[in-house]
Amino acid sequence: MEEESRPTESESADDVAEAQEEEATESDGISESPIAEVVEEIAEPTESWRRRVRLAAIVLASTLALWLLLTWVTWPDVASLRSENPETTAFIEMYRDARRDAGENAAVAWQVVPYAGISVNLKRAVVASEDTEFFFHDGFSTHEMKEALRKAIREGEAPRGASTITQQLAKNLWLTPSRTLTRKFREAILTRQMEKKLSKDRILDLYLNVVEFGPGIYGAQAASLHYFGIPASDLSPRQGAMLAAGLPRKRWNPASDSEYYRASVERILDVQRQLQYLDRYLGPSAPGSIGVAPPEVPALTP
Repeated sequence: MEEESRPTESESADDVAEAQEEEATESDGISESPIAEVVEEIAEPTESWRRRVRLAAIVLASTLALWLLLTWVTWPDVASLRSENPETTAFIEMYRDARRDAGENAAVAWQVVPYAGISVNLKRAVVASEDTEFFFHDGFSTHEMKEALRKAIREGEAPRGASTITQQLAKNLWLTPSRTLTRKFREAILTRQMEKKLSKDRILDLYLNVVEFGPGIYGAQAASLHYFGIPASDLSPRQGAMLAAGLPRKRWNPASDSEYYRASVERILDVQRQLQYLDRYLGPSAPGSIGVAPPEVPALTP
């Protein structure tokens, strides 16, 4: 009886073959599934996929090469500013373009004057207001960044004013107010170049001659004549502080009745008294033109 229950050799072979056939069928089913096809394509990219990747890499590399070439061809000649004054600035041209687009007069008030023709009072006020480490940094100031952040938290506004005078000059001369990475990258390189190729006095000279003191009003000379009726060389300490206080906000000017603006003027005067090194680098404050004051400060036009 036991011998009759044992499977024959042929029956065992048939069972094994049947089991192998079932496994092969299951394997074929898996390999033919959509998931398996995707996995296989990822594991072994097709030739068309490789071509697409190569094409994308070529386009990206070509675009980068063209951008670098264009940047190199149009890069400003920073060294020429040692002895030459700019014929215009990026910010002036943007203002003019905006006025033309609006069908309005695109004229600006701008007159470049020698460094000696700008009152020491304005120089001291601008350094005290915009960049207290100006004479000690190489174009970038962590102190100014921290102060801007504290001020933003205190006033509940977005951080601003963290740029040094050199950074602001680079932006005014050649760049835009945008905050893109490429603009920041260009600004950083131009800032380092100016610090290497220009003296601190020349950087401050250029800045005071091109910075905007109000809509369509550029440079210390135009601002002094517009707001006080006197040349930039005759500004008093308070008048210098009044102009410097308006730099962060174009609507702040000697005609403003803003309490924040007036408080900023007093703060600038106080900071100057604390920064004793200003006497060494810029000279002591001067009285300015005693008794010179226009009967009415003209208001800004939009």
